[in-house]
Amino acid sequence: MIEKEVDVAVIGGGPAGLSAAISAKNNGGKKILVLDRNSWLGGILPQCIHDGFGVEETGSSMTGPEYAEMYIYTAEKKDIDFMRETMVLELKRNREIIAVNKDGLYKIKAKSIVLAMGCREKTRWNIMIPGDRPSGIFTAGVAQAFINLYNIIPGKNVVVLGSGDVGLIMARRLKFEGANVLGVVEILPYASGLPRNVVQCLDDYDIPLYLNHTVTYIEGRDRLESVTIAQVDKNFEIITDTKKRLECDTLLLSLGLVPENELSKNAKIKIDNITGGPIVDQNYETSLPGVFVCGNCLQVYDTVDVLSIGAKHAGECAVESIKTKKIKESVIKVKPGRGLHYVVPQRINESGEVKFTMRVKKPKESIIIKINAGNKEVYSKKLRYVNPANMIEIDFDISDDLIKSKEDLEVTVDG
Repeated sequence: MIEKEVDVAVIGGGPAGLSAAISAKNNGGKKILVLDRNSWLGGILPQCIHDGFGVEETGSSMTGPEYAEMYIYTAEKKDIDFMRETMVLELKRNREIIAVNKDGLYKIKAKSIVLAMGCREKTRWNIMIPGDRPSGIFTAGVAQAFINLYNIIPGKNVVVLGSGDVGLIMARRLKFEGANVLGVVEILPYASGLPRNVVQCLDDYDIPLYLNHTVTYIEGRDRLESVTIAQVDKNFEIITDTKKRLECDTLLLSLGLVPENELSKNAKIKIDNITGGPIVDQNYETSLPGVFVCGNCLQVYDTVDVLSIGAKHAGECAVESIKTKKIKESVIKVKPGRGLHYVVPQRINESGEVKFTMRVKKPKESIIIKINAGNKEVYSKKLRYVNPANMIEIDFDISDDLIKSKEDLEVTVDG
């Protein structure tokens, strides 16, 4: 077994991992190591050839490969070490990483660890669509890789199930390539992707959006021949007399993303059942001291810009924990109240400014976000419009008095 000792080990070489590694180096970390199972760095970004990346962070619009290259170039200039084509097998509670690649088995001892494993797409079996099992059914991300990286068109007559951002972008991309996109089918009464993507990808190219609809049956012997769609009621029950058969050879699934946390679960790190990511404090430290988390394995972000900014904070805090060597006990619990799906972080252990991120359960206009400590309101902010597709960010100053009171915080939506 090959042994290594590092200050900060980052598991995952996507935008979150690269951002955290650079931040750790900038804040005094000496030996920074990034491990990634792919042969390339940048995670999903090399296949995202559309623009719009970097606008919030840098002020200029870049494609996914350009945005990734910006971080890769910076990381290489700062002499950050990389282990590509390396699979992490185990994360131990004493901050030892067991990994393997073509050179052998590694034991990596880290003073601090940042988890940046990203997320994976939900498949047909996550929602149990009945019917045959023909070829021609792809997740939207796989279809994106086929077209953008390998120049392979997955099909000619396409139905997209789910209105996540990748599904919307792929509906437009397939239209560019000459495919007939029959429509995007969404079970919710609103699109689950960003509003700007609905306009730019569907409205601008006359692609139909079937809200309150779902796929009820898949038909095809060898290759997909048709899908049956139907309207659903407010309880998501199928309205039988609304069934409609669409002849197609390809079904793309854009059903949402699942944070990759098998390593976290095996290390007995506490997981939030709503976000699918670890429970963290305001420094993105997990329930395992010295182990931090960032990016889409913490929560699924709207944009890579916001993800990268959060990852920088995680990298900075990972180095700071090495310097202080102080184990912080959870003092205040944060929980989502009326109208909210989740809130991150879920616990607070020191005073100072905290960036809360959250999602509402459904679209609303003219609402007030409130933070209550016990029976006392300590914060409120008016928002003109909220949507589950748009993450809400709130900066709130945790006072010493609030820490001393040990009152749990509840975040609610009024209006």
